[in-house]
Amino acid sequence: MTVVGNNALICRPQSESCCASMKLGVLKLPACNCKAKSLGFHITGSEVKTTFLPPVRKTETSRTVHINRKSASSHQPGYNSNDEISAIDFSGFSGKSIPLTSTNGNSTNIVWHKCSVEKSDRQELLQQRGCVIWITGLSGSGKSTVACALGRGLHARGKLTYILDGDNVRHGLNRDLSFAAEDRAENIRRIGEVAKLFVDAGVICIASLISPYREERDACRASLPEGDFIEVFMDVPLHVCEARDPKGLYKLARAGKIKGFTGIDDPYEPPLKSEIVLRQNQGLCDSPDDFADVVISYLDKNGYLKA
Repeated sequence: MTVVGNNALICRPQSESCCASMKLGVLKLPACNCKAKSLGFHITGSEVKTTFLPPVRKTETSRTVHINRKSASSHQPGYNSNDEISAIDFSGFSGKSIPLTSTNGNSTNIVWHKCSVEKSDRQELLQQRGCVIWITGLSGSGKSTVACALGRGLHARGKLTYILDGDNVRHGLNRDLSFAAEDRAENIRRIGEVAKLFVDAGVICIASLISPYREERDACRASLPEGDFIEVFMDVPLHVCEARDPKGLYKLARAGKIKGFTGIDDPYEPPLKSEIVLRQNQGLCDSPDDFADVVISYLDKNGYLKA
């Protein structure tokens, strides 16, 4: 019989002769009593004790059900660290307690595992609220420049941020995607999922990409809790963006060398209800730092810069 509790494991073999060869988990006890003591074991007659084992912490499992194409997760508490648990009755390893599985897309038989350190704990640690600042606009509108200025400004305030730049992500995670409509939609979906992980980590995630289609942006918003998605629209006219043409892409698109370029032969759908709109002031171009200050003021006013 094996019992775990109060940091002690007690094993009672059938005879003293088998004590030295008895296994504790996967570890075979040494035959020499003095060597056993050096490893944390104490052999007295037919009783073997050890105090080196940590207490069995409360384990956590979860039950996930699939309802109307959405996964609903409910927490199932496990054993308490103060309880005594029989090793042969420990359901976390015995397989007696089997959580419900779910199907999500093409992924089957999956289970969401809930951990004890949650989003609120991470936000308390960082002293900020995790959120996505989604900067959208035409190519050349200044999205990436403003994103960097925003990241720099928040960093100066001691806030943890990460920028998901559209081009940067296509160097790695999304390098298999083209600029066809279906691939652009998948590009947005993947970045939205990564941004959601950052939010759960308590990080202020700055996503900077054209994201031309309203439906995909709205889907990213819908995947997050209310208030965790902040849409920033770079409202810069096409003729201004084309005049800037920092990458020379408008010139190539006008020459027919790039097909499906947003604003030329592919549409851009501006946001209808974005939280922040950044536009030129009476024809004058505000600096990236000025635009970043507008966003930081919004975050400060709405409590994102504190836990």
